[in-house]
Amino acid sequence: MYQIDPARTDLAEEFKAKPFGPHSAELQKVLNVMRWEPLEGKYVLVCTKPHEEWCLAQLPGKRGVPVTMFEDITFNDIGDAEWHIFKLRWKKHTGQDLADD
Repeated sequence: MYQIDPARTDLAEEFKAKPFGPHSAELQKVLNVMRWEPLEGKYVLVCTKPHEEWCLAQLPGKRGVPVTMFEDITFNDIGDAEWHIFKLRWKKHTGQDLADD
């Protein structure tokens, strides 16, 4: 399986600049690893106001168990929301934090 190289912060910058693509082949590999991880504990976005607001949430990984909503972490820009999720998943897979700027 593909391992995310924490030194490849250039891929994180590429995602931040164009969260909706198109993405390079290397960034797509990173996104595939992040997006296909097990559901339990996976961070996701929940749209709380259509086309206006998104909230950070975490999946329980079991049917019938409610999603954990982090109602204090909301976004009015979907690109900012996707970047936040990317940073959380990057940390999970690499153990490294990404800078905001």
